[in-house]
Amino acid sequence: MVLEEVGKLLLELEKAELEAPGGGATAQTYTQLLAVYLYQNDLCNAKFLWKRIPANVKSFSTELQQVWLVGQRMWQRDWAAVHTALNVEWSEDISSIMNALKVSVRDRAIHLISEAYSSLTLTTLATMTGLSVSDAQSAAVEKGWIIDGDMVEPKRIDKEQSMPHTNLTEDQLYKLTQFVSFLEN
Repeated sequence: MVLEEVGKLLLELEKAELEAPGGGATAQTYTQLLAVYLYQNDLCNAKFLWKRIPANVKSFSTELQQVWLVGQRMWQRDWAAVHTALNVEWSEDISSIMNALKVSVRDRAIHLISEAYSSLTLTTLATMTGLSVSDAQSAAVEKGWIIDGDMVEPKRIDKEQSMPHTNLTEDQLYKLTQFVSFLEN
């Protein structure tokens, strides 16, 4: 997903939650909002959202529970469990968000591995990235990492190469300005 699209979707979903009749939005709205927070790696807002979702909505929406399971595993930094939780069939409402989240989590894991490890096994690399061993080997070769038998020697990835440049949109700048203004008052 494009950063701009996610920002617009987030604003729409937050507005839908705030303006919901009777104070409770639909399960679909909560599910999409939770998925967007996870995609943005905004685990604090995801956790607060989960706390304010009415209990009856939580109990009757299995997909919402599944998205929250992903969030819990992200909070615990259990990357193997995150990938397991992400590998389910998602509805049309959130499949694009969850697929983008899967790619984002994998990219972050690869970047962290390049920063933190001087060597690791292919199996560990596969577990941390949610890839099969052969796909993990291919990803390592693609990154220019050295593979010696079952061991992988990662090279540091330039931040510019791994993380795309993100320009703040006007909506994001407005939201940030409002937040800073709120904190100052």
